[in-house]
Amino acid sequence: MILLASISAFVTFLAIAAFGFVFLIASSILGDLFEHGDFSHDVDGHGGGPSILSSRILSVFVTAFGSFGAIGIHLGYGLGASTAMGFGGGVLFAGVIYAFASFLYSQQASSHVHTGDLVGNTAQVSVAIPKGGMGQVRCTLGDTVVEKIARAAHNEEIPVNTLVRINAIVGEVVLVERAE
Repeated sequence: MILLASISAFVTFLAIAAFGFVFLIASSILGDLFEHGDFSHDVDGHGGGPSILSSRILSVFVTAFGSFGAIGIHLGYGLGASTAMGFGGGVLFAGVIYAFASFLYSQQASSHVHTGDLVGNTAQVSVAIPKGGMGQVRCTLGDTVVEKIARAAHNEEIPVNTLVRINAIVGEVVLVERAE
């Protein structure tokens, strides 16, 4: 009878591991196909990066839980100890995958520029700004070059190639004045 209970616990843990593995494969294939592989959940408050509730991370946890539980039963440990081994292995492996996914996400670059970041920066006039009219300026933020419609803050004429400082943004127009 004990052998039968041991075998059914072993089979149960293996079934859990198999379910987790099949779900991992399915979420990897279908998630990439339909771009819904992760359950978006803002855990860290920043709205970016991987989530601990990602389908891939959860399926790694379930797979490791079942596998380590089956190993515990196979080594002769009781159901409680095997469950604890499964939980520990699941947390360990899911943690490693989460840490690796976080590392990969942190290596991504973004060329997104917030318009508000332009205020206070120096720019170069690329299209002359006539008195009371509009022109264009070019500003570099990091590796990104931004071109914006510009108006002189003091309604003065500013020729091409003049260095200006961006004082404010009104809608899509930047207000500039000659740089000192």
